[in-house]
Amino acid sequence: MTEVHPKLVGPDLVQGITLADFPESGKLVGHCGDEQVLLVRRGAVVLAVGASCTHYGGPLIDGLVVEDTIRCPWHHACFDLNTGEALRAPAFSPLACWSVEQRYDRVFVKQKSNRSSPKQFDTRSGQVPDKIVIIGGGAAGFAAAERLRREHFRGSIVMLSSDEAPPVDRPNLSKDYLAGKASEDWIPLRGERFYAENEIDLRLNANVASLDAGLGEVVLADSTRIRYDRLLLATGAEPVRLTAPGFDQPHVHTLRSFADCKAIIERAATARCAVVLGASFIGLEVAAALRARNIEVHVVARGKRPMERVLGPQMGDFIRALHEEKGVVFHLENTVSSIDGTTVRLSSGDMLTADFVVAGIGVRPRTELAEKAGLTVDDGVVVNAFLETSIPEIFAAGDIARWPDPHSGENIRVEHWVVAERQGRTAAVNMLGHHKEFTAVPFFWSQHYDVPINYVGHAAQWDEIVVDGDVTAKDCLLRFNRAGRTLAVVSIFRDIESLEAEAEMEHRMATEQSAQAE
Repeated sequence: MTEVHPKLVGPDLVQGITLADFPESGKLVGHCGDEQVLLVRRGAVVLAVGASCTHYGGPLIDGLVVEDTIRCPWHHACFDLNTGEALRAPAFSPLACWSVEQRYDRVFVKQKSNRSSPKQFDTRSGQVPDKIVIIGGGAAGFAAAERLRREHFRGSIVMLSSDEAPPVDRPNLSKDYLAGKASEDWIPLRGERFYAENEIDLRLNANVASLDAGLGEVVLADSTRIRYDRLLLATGAEPVRLTAPGFDQPHVHTLRSFADCKAIIERAATARCAVVLGASFIGLEVAAALRARNIEVHVVARGKRPMERVLGPQMGDFIRALHEEKGVVFHLENTVSSIDGTTVRLSSGDMLTADFVVAGIGVRPRTELAEKAGLTVDDGVVVNAFLETSIPEIFAAGDIARWPDPHSGENIRVEHWVVAERQGRTAAVNMLGHHKEFTAVPFFWSQHYDVPINYVGHAAQWDEIVVDGDVTAKDCLLRFNRAGRTLAVVSIFRDIESLEAEAEMEHRMATEQSAQAE
């Protein structure tokens, strides 16, 4: 069978182009051999890297250049243009780099260049630990372990996960994989060989009973004790489970793990109708995925509009209309009072028929270990700007961490995948003895059929929503303001503006911190 190669676009960069060929954006895509290459012109300097984001393959030509970095338009990954290094999640793998030769006004792309790796931390200070234990096999835990090895940490890494599967790409579980549009190969964040090759002792189905901070030990449910010099709590969150009659039946599901997703897919294979509880991001992504499988879907939710608490009324109305166009039936300002077999009884007295039910009514942080260990807990594990808890040498990241956010000026906890990954990476370098503040602007994305929604920042409350564009036309950017300050930006098909908003928030924070330091 003949192998089909994707069609290459742009000029042959081996043959060279002129500086005049660069558009005003300073970015140009061409090819070198059979690979697509992105050229970025920074003044008199031209840099060459891979043209696609290593996360989901986003086109970097449509991204934003900020100093010597390029940011992906889809999910805001960030890469160093000089080294290709993946500086920010959700990307972990670096971009390929090519050497560039300039002769007068022509630019030629030559061979792939050697990528410089991060500097190894200086161990002479005595602060670098010998053994690090990570509790949690989700986004934050994986990101921390990956970053530790990327930073050339040669000590022991033990990763304790209560899950039965290695770390997976959880956003896909409610999107393409659940919809049947993505293969199982996409789901693991890394193959099993990754952990062995990087000497990461990943222990699955490992249930931690307690922490002995005095002795620096983790105690497992079977009484095994594991010593640590630094500890990262990345236990994440667990779905809220209702206690009303019938919620303990086997056809009532929640969605958090790979096993949860597989169980729903198995049910969906023979189902004709389903009820989704909750009009959250997860709930409505599940609804969209089930509609892609031609299953009748009813959504039951307390609020007047889907996701109004997070996105406001305009977006709430739009999202409802979008799902209704696809056949989803909403039962708003309603709850489920009981489930009896295939009969779902609502608080309004109405009854629905469902072959299965998916509850997406929120999650709660898994803070039990922290509480028992005496850590400060307040709707999450309280950490400082370096993600260190109230007990030295114990760090927390991801859904359980409540940290001082410099952008909103508040202590916040968010349940976003990208935030968890970025916190895991920051916690990793701080466990190695550095003092890097976590200052990333929160970001998440949601996908509803063919409509992506990007959210930058964090706005728990606002007094004004400024709409640029047309929400109903799926071309808009909304600014959530409080006291004249933009706290968050939501966009649909305004990728570059979303990236610019993120950069603006970063610049504002840096300016404010600089002013405070003077």
